[in-house]
Amino acid sequence: MLTTLPAAPGRSSRTTAAWWRDAVIYQVYVRSFLDSTGDGIGDLAGVRAGLPYLRKLGVDGIWLSPFYPSPQHDHGYDVADYRDVDPVYGDLAEFDLLMGDARRLGLKLLLDIVPNHCSSEHPWFREALAAGPGSPARSRFHFADGRGPRGEEPPNNWRAMFGGPAWSRITEPDGTPGQWYLHLFTPQQPDLNWRNPEVGDSFEDVLRFWLDRGVDGFRIDVAAGLYKHPELPDSADPEADERSRDSVNPLAWNQPEVHQVWRRWRSVCEEYAARDGNERLLVGEVSVPTAREHAEYVRPDELHQAFFFDLLSAPWDARAFRETITEAIRDIAGTGSTVTWVLNNHDQVRTVTRYAGEPGVEGSGLGAARARAAALLMLALPGAAYVYQGEELGLPEVLDLPDEVLTDPIFHRTGSRARIRDGCRVPLPWSGHASPFGFSQGEAGARPWLPQPEWFAAHATELALADTRSFWHLYREGLQLRRSLPQLGEGSLRWLDTPPQVLAMVRGDGLICAVNFGTDPVPAPVPGTPLLSSGPCPDGMLPGATAAWWTGDCPTA
Repeated sequence: MLTTLPAAPGRSSRTTAAWWRDAVIYQVYVRSFLDSTGDGIGDLAGVRAGLPYLRKLGVDGIWLSPFYPSPQHDHGYDVADYRDVDPVYGDLAEFDLLMGDARRLGLKLLLDIVPNHCSSEHPWFREALAAGPGSPARSRFHFADGRGPRGEEPPNNWRAMFGGPAWSRITEPDGTPGQWYLHLFTPQQPDLNWRNPEVGDSFEDVLRFWLDRGVDGFRIDVAAGLYKHPELPDSADPEADERSRDSVNPLAWNQPEVHQVWRRWRSVCEEYAARDGNERLLVGEVSVPTAREHAEYVRPDELHQAFFFDLLSAPWDARAFRETITEAIRDIAGTGSTVTWVLNNHDQVRTVTRYAGEPGVEGSGLGAARARAAALLMLALPGAAYVYQGEELGLPEVLDLPDEVLTDPIFHRTGSRARIRDGCRVPLPWSGHASPFGFSQGEAGARPWLPQPEWFAAHATELALADTRSFWHLYREGLQLRRSLPQLGEGSLRWLDTPPQVLAMVRGDGLICAVNFGTDPVPAPVPGTPLLSSGPCPDGMLPGATAAWWTGDCPTA
């Protein structure tokens, strides 16, 4: 029996200007990609030097993590100026060179924009501190009087996602204890008040500044944020965000007014698209409880796409993957958008380690085998996909960074290493047998901003390119086939009946992708040699923790 899921409305991006519908975008974490100056920190010139590598890999474009001026309390997600480049990463002239080189290589370029909050060193916030209670400057943020006889208690009981109270008290210009301001991440990241129209007007100007410089779109940080409940009441579960490290407080996130922002931004992007026929993409970081709520963000007049994180968080289990994929395609593709699949990013434990299942298993190779299989599955799914730097090298998470080198504000605010993000942000290994593994290109040769372990040598790019069995070649071959085969990209998906712990789907009219989530080999769903597989598939069998693609006649039952 075949279970058929609908194709998303619209034609394939291979034949329309809607290039984003089935694009594969590579996330560049600028600090950790390639250092051109030798100061131990990646930069825009390093990204530009790496573009031919990314073009050879076969991605359609890149998304850059924030490179704006910032005190770096959260590595650029605390923005002090949205219209410039932090000197540690370069300058606007270097950005323009990067933009030009990306265009010549046929790569789209997306920027990371952070509209929920800014830096405490942003001129607006400094003005607010100096202006006093009730001032127009403070209305750009969430300032409020404290509770208690002397205002010594926070205005409500909310907790910050990165740990601790979500409010900090300031000292007024006259030196007296004063109001409190809201920060749902860290005190250095005050939340903006989007009920003040000046905030929305300013961000439209920011969009136009970068669109005028040629960018192809934006990844939007915390896209379900921005608006808070207008009365800022107490929460029934104030520690929900802190406990889960996710945006789950219904009073602080996913407020209905946020959708008017995305309609405005979509209108701006469509204005630019009308000039040259090239759509500018808005892709949101949307953390909401269900795929149905997720779909509300990608309605035809809002965001083009939003990251679907449920696949990233799904356990290594065939039933869980199938239910997650089915729900996403049913609810999201039905809006006219396409699902945006992701397995890794700068906030999550890498798949090689995550799929290992338990400490010590990683050394068996099981985590790597599962990660390879998951990659082939993701690239076979209808819609778009995002690849995080180092994913194509099979990098595991770095789990043993010493406390003294950790930079994640979660660690410094909580004292806990649980869910900290430094381990997936260690600078990439490019070549050689010792740190900095080709990451730092300058003569000074400073240590990378996070230390690289010795075992990174086995994952260096130069080795991966030379070994046809590497993760890199698996990704490259999968991307080449995805670009050339009409069955991949947009289109329908049909599930095949399979044994437990096996997932098999038919794409279009002649491509089968199967994944064995179990440990024992099973018969392949179709005869013949796979077109591509994540591991050896001998004698018509599909081994455990392996995925494969076949073309030809599709089974009917």
